[in-house]
Amino acid sequence: MIRTVSRTWLAFDIVGSVIGLLITLPLSFAFVAGPLSVWLPSAPTTYALHVLIGAAMWAAAAISRLAPGLALVVAWVAAILQMACGFPPVPFDIAVFSVLFGTAAWGSRRLLWLGGASAVLGGVIAGLYIALLQFDESVTTPAPAADGMRLVLLAVAMGTSIVFALVIAWGAGLLWRVVRHGRQTREAQLRAEAIAAEEQERVRIARDMHDIVAHSLAVVIAQSDGARYAAAAKPELAQEALGTIAQTARAALSDVRMLLTQLRHRQGDGPQPTLADLETLFAQVRQAGIELRVTVDPMPPGEPPGAIQLAVYRILQEALTNALRHGEGGVDVRLSWWPERVDIGVRNRIRRPQATGPGGGHGLVGMRERAQLAGGTLEAVRGTGQDDGWFVVSATLPIGTPSQSGSAGARSGTGDAG
Repeated sequence: MIRTVSRTWLAFDIVGSVIGLLITLPLSFAFVAGPLSVWLPSAPTTYALHVLIGAAMWAAAAISRLAPGLALVVAWVAAILQMACGFPPVPFDIAVFSVLFGTAAWGSRRLLWLGGASAVLGGVIAGLYIALLQFDESVTTPAPAADGMRLVLLAVAMGTSIVFALVIAWGAGLLWRVVRHGRQTREAQLRAEAIAAEEQERVRIARDMHDIVAHSLAVVIAQSDGARYAAAAKPELAQEALGTIAQTARAALSDVRMLLTQLRHRQGDGPQPTLADLETLFAQVRQAGIELRVTVDPMPPGEPPGAIQLAVYRILQEALTNALRHGEGGVDVRLSWWPERVDIGVRNRIRRPQATGPGGGHGLVGMRERAQLAGGTLEAVRGTGQDDGWFVVSATLPIGTPSQSGSAGARSGTGDAG
């Protein structure tokens, strides 16, 4: 019944209605100069009733946004009182247009159609009422058949005109209702898109955070274990391991700070790893005591896109992290750069107590997401047959033709696959 309306719009409606009353009421008095009312011949009473009816009409207009249903009821009551007193249509009746607009623009679905029915029914009644006022003298003197026909034609003409005008006001409100709902739908869509974009950004940063922290911690743990065992026999190896731990921790801290900066601010993604950083990654793994056998055949035919370079780096980083945490012995890495794709393979033995291999944690999920975002596929499974006891990661990422790769790399630069 009562809508929530801002104070600004409520004040606008009230002030506008007061101004409308002050303008139309004096003009309405021109229509009642003299005792036009059949039932109320007293001029003071006639003018007082005009003021009352006009105030009711514009009061309905003032609350048409706040309470469209109540406004429609007040307008009908005022119109019926006006016709009961025998008053002709006067300028303050234009407030009805604002009421009909409000029922269509801000009313409920039921009130919307009630307003449309009121426009049609009110127009018909008003047309018939005006025609009867024009032929009021026929009440006392017999009217010929021609006058009766004129009465019918006048009622039809006036009713049609008034219905048309009232329906236009109601239709304008309906159009505004459609525009307002369309705007709300668009705003809701934009909010949903913003939430989805923020969620994707959070997932990307979480994935990068996992890749950086998990790999760095795996290297630190491996180096710490090695330093503890080597401290007594070969102190120089322990010092080298401690240096590797410090270097890895500093690099991880720098990467984490960069990710936190991206999380706080939206100004770009910052530098991302490329193929040139793979040697540093391989060196960290070797320093952790892992025998790493890397094969690149064939070599990249050109400069791969930055997104593909990042995806390759992150997939290898996570696969090698899993090998550090769950594997034993050496690790075989193979990269095959074909003109239209790159194939990635990482193969390592699994520790026997963990025969099922690495589980479906965040790392494997992150690798699959990176491959999918780059348009490729990834499988991480425990080997069977001759590969029994091995954990194998296989991925294929499309890179297009060599010319496309070079142009894409120039465009992507340090872009992020995620």
